[in-house]
Amino acid sequence: MDLNDGLRAILKDHVSWSKRRLDCFIGLLLALIQSRHMNLTQLAVNFGGQATLKSRYRRLQRFFQTVVFDYDAVAHLIMQLFDFKGQSYYLTLDRTNWKWGKANLNILTLAIAYKGMAVPVYWLVLNKQGNSNQRERIALLQRFIRQFGRHGIQGVLADREFIGDQWWQWLTDHTIPYLIRMKDNQLLTNRRHAGKPVQALFRDLKVGEQRVLRKRQRIGDQWVWLNALKLETNELLVLASNRRLAQAIQVYGQRWQIENLFQCLKGRGFHLEDTRLTRYYRIKKVMALQAIAFCWAHKVGEWKHRAVKPLTIKQHGRPECSLFRYGLDELNNFLLKTVKSADEMLRFWILFLCPPTMIDYDRSRSGKITLRI
Repeated sequence: MDLNDGLRAILKDHVSWSKRRLDCFIGLLLALIQSRHMNLTQLAVNFGGQATLKSRYRRLQRFFQTVVFDYDAVAHLIMQLFDFKGQSYYLTLDRTNWKWGKANLNILTLAIAYKGMAVPVYWLVLNKQGNSNQRERIALLQRFIRQFGRHGIQGVLADREFIGDQWWQWLTDHTIPYLIRMKDNQLLTNRRHAGKPVQALFRDLKVGEQRVLRKRQRIGDQWVWLNALKLETNELLVLASNRRLAQAIQVYGQRWQIENLFQCLKGRGFHLEDTRLTRYYRIKKVMALQAIAFCWAHKVGEWKHRAVKPLTIKQHGRPECSLFRYGLDELNNFLLKTVKSADEMLRFWILFLCPPTMIDYDRSRSGKITLRI
């Protein structure tokens, strides 16, 4: 069984496509990893087959035009790859956007914080410019909860644009903790501090100091716990939560993982902004392709870090590269080989198929892996 056969055997359990369409998706997946560019021209060059370059390019165009994706099935595949079901995790919510011509490409993404790099699960392409509204955020969380429940959600982490009474009240009503950054000039509305900006409560903080207020404060119609940290830039980081958290600042640090994800999907990985597709339903399909490629590369990076050669920690305290980049380089190197051994193909097939808890790693130069059944 070659690598394509192995991928086909896995993906057919999650998507109801014909063999021809499934093979096209697998070809796109491998071409994306090799080219690292989400541009159809680049993908067509690396797309396998004997057809002419023009025919391959047209086939890829038709795929994004006509093939229907089941995004719930894609989400279940991603959750299975990392064995998130049955675990506890933090959800992080953010947007990435760019412009091509007159088109504003704006993607609201819900991801799970995981080992320094958020894993995308659901996304919504906003057919507009600017922030998402409260209804769109609630719809994205509702879709996640319908498929996976809310028992594993430790909390929702988000940046300053994700505030709002209706949104916060919905999270509280569904017993979902949230930790969301606020603007430091946000006005308080309780009787004691009515009309006073939030920053007034933390005016005496010095750089590096943090504080958790002992009493809740009212923001709009919501009573929230406030936490603050004075950053090295002299800026005030203020967090609002519907639960009192002693380590709120440290927990909120995981939100940055979704920024790392966007960097991997864009300039430091698959160059999402190079796509010339602009219709929102096609961009949503592009995100599905990139999400699966990202997960595969990340898993390969985890395997190589644990079983073959651990990443070197630099003097600044961070690894030489991310697990995603480590795995992407390894996958790319494997796909560029003209001769591939059966053991190598089986290894990358298993790494795509199985969650980390089912894999035993042999820390040796060969990087041999076995399944834990």
